[in-house]
Amino acid sequence: MTRSKRETERKYEAPSADDTSWLPDLTRVHGIVSVVEKGLEELDAVYYDTDDLRMVGASATLRRRTGGADAGWHLKLPTSGDSREEVQAPLSDKIPDTLRDLTLSRTRGGELRPVVRIRSSRSTRRLIDSEGAVLAELSLDSVRAESLLATTTRASWTEMEVELAKDADPLLLDAVDKALREKGIDRADSSSRLARALEETGTGAPRLPDRRAEAVVPGSAADEVLRYVDEQRRTLVNVDPAVRRGLPDSVHRMRVTCRRLRSILRSYRAVLDREVTDPIRAELKWLGGELGVERDQEVLVDRLSTRIGASPRELILGPVDARLQVWNVAGTSKARQRTLDALLSSRYLALLTSLAELTEQPPLCRKASRKPEKVMVKAILKEHARLAGRVAHGLELAPGTERDTALHQARKAAKKTRYATEPARASLGKPARRLAKRVKAVQRMLGEHQDSVVARDTLRNLALAAHAAGEPGFTWGLLYGQEQAVAEGCERGLPATWADASKPKLLKALVH
Repeated sequence: MTRSKRETERKYEAPSADDTSWLPDLTRVHGIVSVVEKGLEELDAVYYDTDDLRMVGASATLRRRTGGADAGWHLKLPTSGDSREEVQAPLSDKIPDTLRDLTLSRTRGGELRPVVRIRSSRSTRRLIDSEGAVLAELSLDSVRAESLLATTTRASWTEMEVELAKDADPLLLDAVDKALREKGIDRADSSSRLARALEETGTGAPRLPDRRAEAVVPGSAADEVLRYVDEQRRTLVNVDPAVRRGLPDSVHRMRVTCRRLRSILRSYRAVLDREVTDPIRAELKWLGGELGVERDQEVLVDRLSTRIGASPRELILGPVDARLQVWNVAGTSKARQRTLDALLSSRYLALLTSLAELTEQPPLCRKASRKPEKVMVKAILKEHARLAGRVAHGLELAPGTERDTALHQARKAAKKTRYATEPARASLGKPARRLAKRVKAVQRMLGEHQDSVVARDTLRNLALAAHAAGEPGFTWGLLYGQEQAVAEGCERGLPATWADASKPKLLKALVH
């Protein structure tokens, strides 16, 4: 069993743990009326990582800690700014399976082993407001670190951290920070205690040649494309634990990241060799497909629930809500298991390894060193031309299944065009952002159309099941008609929306 909490804190260099005369009077900080000493704790933590330190390299830490109020296993994952999420599990001799699974996107299956032991003598001070509530805790630690790798090396230092209490105003950290800086207390250079321990003890991963820096020309098309690809790869790694835990919107974020990576590797084949990237694209398509089952279920049940909830109750005939719930429970369970199976597979871990190798040792093509303005404009215009052909084909067909399929293909082309602009925005500026905005409007309209197509198919199946059970089918037919009207409205509005996204001056602005 695990539990999690969000912690927001800042770390500082501390002159001494014994003589604290250097500490400012924090009751002068707005909102703090008293500082209460909590006492001394002895903490003993063993940190785990792979031999090449993949966890710390991905800004995450896993430790087994004894002592203190929260003894147990702690997995710390980055979120944003000064915040991190800490997932905790009860104390045990072995790494809990639940936490091990949450590290997989970072370790890629590499064995976790003890790398550093850190013992701390901690004195804590609570920062209290006028109502007696704790605003934050200031911890002063005398730290002793010991390497557990090939050579036993020790180091010691003193550090301080200020951790914001739950629901406290984040601006308090800025106020405390200002008071500390006025006393000459600077922020710590290391991103985490483990990172500092590794540095202080001389422990580190094998230093390999930076082949990316050696091969990529700064400011070139390859530089911008690879920066974007690496950003998306990191997003995939970071969102993985949230997907495993079933957190809201996490499956959607991972699926969109897969699409972005697939699209960029396709659009910029002139930069990255397709003999390397095409197999990666195929695996990204597989992963997106596995995630899609759960995500599509989420979208569909939300859509149908909203429509049912907005309908007058006198038009809800039969056990409509109950039937939708039964359908959703059955579908969600299967979809959820499919997602988890994919993330636990060796195929998924191999994909993560391939993506890491792609950014570390990029397979550059001849045009990779060229200026991004030339290479990227050509790629964007090519995707836009493909989108134009798909839209024209869809609009010339009569309403029906064939047109639905064609418009769905146009929607995919719109996404590819928009994604192609994303790594180019630094070099192309407003013209790329403006085109992306117009194309996104087309994508949204086509997305609403496709969602209606999928919803109608589901509504028909629900109506058939209701009929077989002797239930009224009126409400399902009513909802079907509403979805039909939505689709027809999208089809009527598409020509104008597309005209806005295909103006010649919009495309010419990219070139100039």
